[in-house]
Amino acid sequence: MDSEALSQSHMLFPSLLINPKLRFRPQKRSKYERSLLIVKLKMKGLLKKSKARKPLELVKHTRELLIFFNGNMEVREQKRKDKMEELTKSMLEIRTLLYGDGESEPNKDTCAQLTQEFFKDDTFRLLIASLSKLNLETRKNATHIVANLQRQQVQSRLIASEYLEKNIDLIDILIPGYGDGDIALSYGAILRECIRHQVVARYVLESDHMKKFFDYIQLPNFEIASDAAATFKELMTRHKSTVAQFLSNNYDWFFQEYNSQLLESQNYITKRQAIKLLGNMLLDRSNSAVMVRYVCSLDNMRILMNLLRDPNKTIQLETFHVFKLFVANENKPPQIVNVLVTNRSKLLRFFGNFTIEKEDQQFEADKVELMKEISILEPKDIKEFSSIVSFRENCEIPC
Repeated sequence: MDSEALSQSHMLFPSLLINPKLRFRPQKRSKYERSLLIVKLKMKGLLKKSKARKPLELVKHTRELLIFFNGNMEVREQKRKDKMEELTKSMLEIRTLLYGDGESEPNKDTCAQLTQEFFKDDTFRLLIASLSKLNLETRKNATHIVANLQRQQVQSRLIASEYLEKNIDLIDILIPGYGDGDIALSYGAILRECIRHQVVARYVLESDHMKKFFDYIQLPNFEIASDAAATFKELMTRHKSTVAQFLSNNYDWFFQEYNSQLLESQNYITKRQAIKLLGNMLLDRSNSAVMVRYVCSLDNMRILMNLLRDPNKTIQLETFHVFKLFVANENKPPQIVNVLVTNRSKLLRFFGNFTIEKEDQQFEADKVELMKEISILEPKDIKEFSSIVSFRENCEIPC
């Protein structure tokens, strides 16, 4: 023992203070005192670390514990507590192997073995099924493990993607998790990692689950609603070709829901996130056909003009980036042209006074171009114009 560790021992075993050469005969101490000494000795490196388990052994033991929690509901409380401690230890050990311990990088071969073992005997499915039964610490470690496994390649193959393609029904378990406050955030984090795989994203986009997201995003629980919004954004932006196909095939119902439930929401955060995401989608080159269709709609422009009136500057700015697409459209429908002409003076006054806190040359250039385009517009098709005069009341820009 070094001098500092010996000093710690003296504190717990006073007999050593009398004569350190005496044979070590500690008095009986409480469980707490013994545990305290063990911790201190470990911190000094005086006890050997337990031998690390091999991936096969580690995953097998974890699987056995997960099976226990899925099937043994009537065992005594102490046994469940002991098993949970074992599981917590195993999950932490797996996480450390996958991420490293802060001092050394994870071993690639070990990570590959863990990945293979985890998906080989449905341990992944078992983990998702058991998530609600785990304590908070174990649940967090499980989420980190799942996230890492989605990225692991074994001989240039994404094992997780192949597994999920064959077990796509797991997504039907994860998405409804937003309705369960206890596991919503854990399921949401896992779901976003699964959506990294195009096969999963396509399944979700083409399923009835998509319509449920408009409800999840508006849940009263702020954390869960924000998590659902993050997952929704991931769905609508990660796999561009898949998203473009989805929007083309589902344009009518999707934007009807998007406009009415999100853009016209009474919730500031919902509106802000929705208008920003709309801009990201429409400005993406992959969605050019969808963008052209969207900016040819008078109803869509009405919603945008109303959002320009929002007292929040952030919402106004994000709306500006979408509204400029309507003005820049070279093939504006007559109705849109006439509404812009009718509101020209108010629009020019509004944008003339529209500033942002941070200097942005691109913003200023876009604003000048937008005002120039509005100023030179001429009315079209007077017959149709007379039929939309009443529309002015709903979309005028304030003085």
